Amino acid sequence: MMRFKLLIALVADTKTDQIMAAAREAGATGATVVGDARGEGLNPKKTFFGLALEAQRDMVLFLVEEHLSRNILERIAAEAGFEEHPGSGVAFQIDVEDAVGLGGQIMCLMDEVEEKL
Repeated sequence: MMRFKLLIALVADTKTDQIMAAAREAGATGATVVGDARGEGLNPKKTFFGLALEAQRDMVLFLVEEHLSRNILERIAAEAGFEEHPGSGVAFQIDVEDAVGLGGQIMCLMDEVEEKL
């Protein structure tokens, strides 16, 4: 039985396509993008007459096979420049207890995971 992780990346919408491409190169088979996410880090964003001066953010969800998850997470961070540019985004992974609707992807993933192990 395959085990999965859910990777969640919160990034500027200008980086979404880049991180999706990097994740796919690292083994992700697809993504779901939730647009217009908002958040606040250590330092609240500046405002101009009460309007926030910040880039639009996307929440990008990747359901990935657990053996590929850490590499995909690192590729997302490198592509988005999380370490070089504080406040540019964040990505993390959580365990997935169960998943359905992945029949076609599982066959593709089985071959890819076997190659990497």
